[in-house]
Amino acid sequence: MSREPQSLTVAVVGATGVVGRTMIQVLAERRFPVGELRLLASGRSAGSTVSADGRTLTVGEATPEAFEGVDIALFSAGGDVSRQLAPEAAARGATVIDNSNGWRMDPAVPLIVSQVNPEDGEWHEGIIANPNCSTMQLVPVLMALRDSVGIERVVVDTYQSVSGTGAEALAELETQIRAHIAGEPKVAGVYPHPIAFNVLPEIDVFLENGYSREEWKVVTESRKILHLPELRISCTAVRVPVFVSHSEAVHVETGRPMTPQEARRAFAAVPGVVVMDDPVEHLYPTPIQAAGKDDIFVGRVRTDPSVERGLAFWVVSDNLRKGAATNAVQIAELLVEHDWVKARSRRPEPTRAGEAS
Repeated sequence: MSREPQSLTVAVVGATGVVGRTMIQVLAERRFPVGELRLLASGRSAGSTVSADGRTLTVGEATPEAFEGVDIALFSAGGDVSRQLAPEAAARGATVIDNSNGWRMDPAVPLIVSQVNPEDGEWHEGIIANPNCSTMQLVPVLMALRDSVGIERVVVDTYQSVSGTGAEALAELETQIRAHIAGEPKVAGVYPHPIAFNVLPEIDVFLENGYSREEWKVVTESRKILHLPELRISCTAVRVPVFVSHSEAVHVETGRPMTPQEARRAFAAVPGVVVMDDPVEHLYPTPIQAAGKDDIFVGRVRTDPSVERGLAFWVVSDNLRKGAATNAVQIAELLVEHDWVKARSRRPEPTRAGEAS
């Protein structure tokens, strides 16, 4: 018999960060059944206060003991913290929904986008991974194509806002804009070059294969979430001087022919995906329009004549909300709805190479 939802104790780890604060906001907006909200952060942030649903709560230190009695723990405190504390939280009975890169590619950990592969939540063993924000907004539209006509190849270029880096990057962009207006030098600290009035084709560290880690996340995470381990996919990730919302230019070679009209209908049928596509009327998604919303917006859908069965389109979403906080809360909602809050000790059958499960 499932527990009464009102008795759930929810912890937010990284509660003072940009995503952590957004998680708190989304929990309240979606009326998630929180009995006790436990806000946690590093030792240097412990003792600070955060506003939560009309209340002022004191932030505690994220230690293993802090997870005693917690039902669901939303983590957004970086990979090192998650690798250290997520097992401690799970060992104390909590189900961790982790927003870092720490657990995403672990075969024993489900990697979930709520409207794409919710069924993977059933076999969690105490930890569930939240995908990278760029992957998050991409895979629901790819799912629509996978299920309609199949996917042969994907090329995606991302245009990512500075909020994906955090509060310091937001402040740096604003400072550099003010410096530019004042005719003063733009000083870079968070990024290797000034970001104001600039674009940087560098997000996270570079790997030996020439890709940045951010680009490779999109490749590997998309394969895992879509259950397409052999999907041919390439990504170029670019940081742009936008405060909130990521954009993506996507080119797909489908398995069977599909017209732009058919693609628009397939995209619109996915929960949480909104088609905005009338270029004659200048109607297409922009970061400003997407900011503050939980939907994924798609536009500029057209035939890509450079390949057979080619489609090209533009995808925009708020990286702090659906790209991070909202999907984490939606996963928590799935756990409550299906009584999956506690680990099931159940793993999926391994997928053979080249086989879509």
